[in-house]
Parts: sequence; structure tokens; C-alpha cells
Amino acid sequence: MGDVRNGIATRAGAMILAPVGWLANVFDAPLRMLQRRTGSNGMAVFFLAPNMLVFGIFVLFPLVINILYSMTGGGALFLGDRTFVGADQYGRLFSCGSYLDPKSCTEDLFWIAVWNTLTFVVLQVAMMVAVALVTALVLNRELRARSFWRAVFFFPVLLSPVVVGLIWRWILQRQGLLNLMVFEAGGTPVNWLVERNWAFVATIMVSVWAHVGFYALILLAGLQAIPKELYEAAEMDGTRPLRVFWRITLPLLAPNLLVVLVLTLIRAVQIFDEVYVLTGGGPGTSTLFLTQYIYEVGFASLLRNPGLASAASILMGAVLVVLTLIQLGIAKRNEQRGKTR
Repeated sequence: MGDVRNGIATRAGAMILAPVGWLANVFDAPLRMLQRRTGSNGMAVFFLAPNMLVFGIFVLFPLVINILYSMTGGGALFLGDRTFVGADQYGRLFSCGSYLDPKSCTEDLFWIAVWNTLTFVVLQVAMMVAVALVTALVLNRELRARSFWRAVFFFPVLLSPVVVGLIWRWILQRQGLLNLMVFEAGGTPVNWLVERNWAFVATIMVSVWAHVGFYALILLAGLQAIPKELYEAAEMDGTRPLRVFWRITLPLLAPNLLVVLVLTLIRAVQIFDEVYVLTGGGPGTSTLFLTQYIYEVGFASLLRNPGLASAASILMGAVLVVLTLIQLGIAKRNEQRGKTR
């Protein structure tokens, strides 16, 4: 009986593998011919070609189209129906009496969005790095149910930005959960999403809550890579905990902190989804950021101007490229340091 079963299994396996072998024979000869004619470089090009094709269709081609759009004017969506204006859209964005006073600019909303974005980036990045560091230090300690708490802090990262915005809009509304807690504690309820300053603070807090788990995980990995012998030696010497942090933990965690800093900067500049759902850029223009300005001008406004939106997106993309190059430089420097140790 066992021999019969083994025979059936062998035949089934042969039937399954037969098409695979046939495909291997079909492609074997052309691949060998390509390798003989072009060498190993040709083989690399052959296998990279599909990826490069996808990159060209979905990244390079839209980038070129976007640059062309930024050099045209009018409200038509199709590039062929638009008027070539050269660099006029960029000139319009930078036409200002004073860049510190958005009202003196031709495109005042653009500069309002720029300054809002810069303010958001500075405050959000500082808070994100600080909270992520504290969270990583706490989760690195010997705690009960440590895996559970790590999962709790990481869980918001798994949520869609739209879901995050909807959850916090429900919590922060006038009759929401947060105001209920404030009222029960004897305080005065606050219009979190109606008052300009509180709305801006709310966007920062929600963004930190949604993403801090990811950055804390990066820092936690760095903390666990620090040799325990260093802490044991410091404890034997009677070194104070604060001094241990400044002399051991922080210097050895610096590469991870730099990575977190750059990644947080890039994400903060690109913020859109949760803020758009949470406040819609309001009240007024207090939470209007650059990404929403591009969306509103390019698609949502009745007087849409795709060329102007494209020019603004090109400028924002240039900033992101600079930040990415900084990140790559940091990674390369850390790699070189690791090789020299």
C-alpha cells in the first residue's frame, strides 16, 4: 500500500514539475546565446529590463510630464491643449514683496502653505524624535509583557492615514471623547479643530501618534545593538544613569537617530492624508500645508491651474531629493565607519 502511495506521489510531482522543466528548456538556449554575445553585463540588463520598464512608465514618464506641465498655463488638463509659458509659473510662485509676508506675494496661499509646512516640520520632527527616543528607552527596559507593549506602540503605524484622521476627528470634536474627559476632570472643553492654534497643535499630535511606533522601532534596534558590557562596566564604576545616557547610549545611538531624523523630515514635508481628513486645511488656512496646496490648485479648485500645481510639486520634489541625498550620505558614512572598526 505504501509503495502505491509513493508511486502516486512521484507521478503527481513529475506532472507538476514537467511544465517547469519545459519552460527552463525553452528559455535556456536564448539565455545562453545572450550570455555568449553580451557577457555578464548583458545578462544583468536582461533581468533588470522589466524593472526599468516599470520605473520608466510609473516614475520617469510622469516626472517628465510634470516638468512639461509646469511650463504651461491655462486650466486645460490635456498637455496638448495647454499654452507654453516657459518658467512663468515658477516666477509667479516667487513673485513676492517679502517672502516673510505671504500677503505681499502673487500666490499668497503658496507661501502660507510653505511657512505652515516649515513650522510643522520643525515642531513635528522635534517632538517625533523626542517621543520616539523616550518610547524606545522605555521599551528597552525589562518590563512585564514587553512584547505586548511594543505591539501597542507599533499598532497605529498599521492604520491607514484616512482611518487615523477619522478616529482623531471623532475624538477631538466639540462633543468628542477628549472634551468629555476634560469636562469630567473639571476643565473647560476646547474647540480643538475650530481654534487656529489648537488645530495646528492637533495635527502635530495626531501625526506623532500615528508614526512614532515606526521610529521607536528603529531606535530600539539601535539600543539593543549596544554591548551590555559597557553598561555593566559603568555600573561597576558607579556612574550615574544620566551620565551613562550622555556618554554611552546617545553617542552609540547617533547613527540611528540621524536616520530617524531624515526619515521624519521627509515624511513631515509630505504630510497630507490625515491632516486633510482631520482639518481640511482649516480653520481658515491655519493647517494648509504644501501638499494640500498642490492638490487644491491642481485638482479641487474651480479655477484650477495644473501648471502652477506642477511647478510647486517640482519645488517640493527638489527639497525631498536633497533630504534623500543627505540620508544616503549618512548611510554611506555609517557603512564606512562600520568597515573601519
